[in-house]
Amino acid sequence: MENQRLATIQAEERPISFVRLISTGISVRLLVDTTVQMVNPFLPIFAAGLGVDVVTMGRLVSLRSAMGLVAPVYGALADRTGYRRVMRITLLAMAAGLLLMGASTHIALAALAMALMGLGMAGFVPTLIAYLSARLPYAERARGIGMLEYSWALTGIVGLSLMGQLIEATNWRVPLFLLAAGILVMVWLIGSLPGAHDGALPRAVTADQPAPTPRNRALSFFNLGSNAASTYALLLASGANYFAAMQLMIVYGAWLADQYRLSPRELGYVALLFGCFDLTASVSVSLFTDRFGKRRSVLLGTAGSLLGYLLLPWLNVGLLPAILGAALARGFFEFAIVSTIPLLSEQSPNQRGKVMSLSSALALSASTVAAFVSPGLYTAAGIGGVALLSGLFTAVALLLTLARVREAGEPEPIILEV
Repeated sequence: MENQRLATIQAEERPISFVRLISTGISVRLLVDTTVQMVNPFLPIFAAGLGVDVVTMGRLVSLRSAMGLVAPVYGALADRTGYRRVMRITLLAMAAGLLLMGASTHIALAALAMALMGLGMAGFVPTLIAYLSARLPYAERARGIGMLEYSWALTGIVGLSLMGQLIEATNWRVPLFLLAAGILVMVWLIGSLPGAHDGALPRAVTADQPAPTPRNRALSFFNLGSNAASTYALLLASGANYFAAMQLMIVYGAWLADQYRLSPRELGYVALLFGCFDLTASVSVSLFTDRFGKRRSVLLGTAGSLLGYLLLPWLNVGLLPAILGAALARGFFEFAIVSTIPLLSEQSPNQRGKVMSLSSALALSASTVAAFVSPGLYTAAGIGGVALLSGLFTAVALLLTLARVREAGEPEPIILEV
C-alpha cells in the first residue's frame, strides 16, 4: 500500500517551469487577496449597503478573520492528502461566500457569507505557500515567494482601484459577483498543476507502536521538533506584525473619508498608491532577501514599520503627508512579512503545511482582534491612538525576532535578558 502511494506521489510530481508555477500563484492570489482586502478602503460603503454602522461592519470582518482558527486543520489535512485538494476546497468556500455576500439583504446573511469567506481564506494561502515551498529550493525560496507576494501589491494597483471605479459606476455588489466568477475559474486551474509532497509519510500502526490516544495526538500536533522555540517565536512575531498592520488597514478608508472627504474613486486611488509601496517591498524581497538574509530582512522591515507607525500622528497634518506616513508603515510591514514566509517555511520542513497554517491561524486571529478593536479605538482616539497601539505590537515583534528566532544553518541567537 505504501509502495503504491509512493508511486502515485512520484507520478504526480511532474516537472513544472518556474514561470508557470509563479504566474499561476500570482493569478489566483490576486483574486484571493482582493477578496481579503476588499472591505478595508470601502468600509463605510459596505456598511451603508447593509444598513449598519462602521463598527458593526468591522465586527463582520472580525468574524471572517476568526475563521482562521481552523487553519491548522487544513494544514494537517494538506500534509496528509495533498496541497491541491485543500486549495480547491478552500477556493470553492470563498466563491460561495462572495456570491452570498453579493446577494445579502440582511446582516445575518452577510455574517454567514463572511464566515464562508473566512473558512476559505484560512486554508488557501498557507496551503499555496506550502505547495510552492515544497517545489522551490530554500536558496531561491525568497525569490519565488517574494514574486508570489506581488499579488498583494497588485491588489491595490489593480483589484481595489477597479473596485472603486466599479462601485461608483454600479454598486457595491457587482465586484463581488465578478470575484466569485474568477475564483471558480481558478479552481480548475489549480487542479491542472502537478502535485507536491514534502513531508514524511505516515507510518503504519503496529503492535509495538499502538495507535495514539486523542490526548497524545493533540500534544503531538503542537510538537514542531528541535527548532520549536525559534518557530513559535517567529509565529508570534508574525502575528504581532499582522495585528499592527491590520489595525491601520481596517480603518484607513474611514479615516481618510472622515478627515479628508475622499470619495470611493479617490479611496481606490489611495489603495493603488499603497499597492505601489507593497509592490516595491515584494520586489525588494525577491531581489535581495535570499542574499541579505531572511532573518535580517524581517528585522529591517519590522523596524521600518515601527518607525512609520510612530511618525504617522505627526504626519497627519495634510492629505499627502498622512497618506505617505501610512504607506511607509505598510511598505515596511510588507517587506517584513514577505521575508517571514521563506524564513518560516524552513523552520520545520517536515511539518511545513502545519507550520504555515499555524501562521495563518495566528495572522487571522490577530486580524480578528484588530477588526474588532480598531474601529472603536479610531472612534474614541482617532488615527493617533490606532498608530500608537500598532507601534507597541510592532516593537514586541522586533524584540521577539531579535531574541529567539534563528535562520536555518545559523547558531542559536543571543537570548535577551531583562
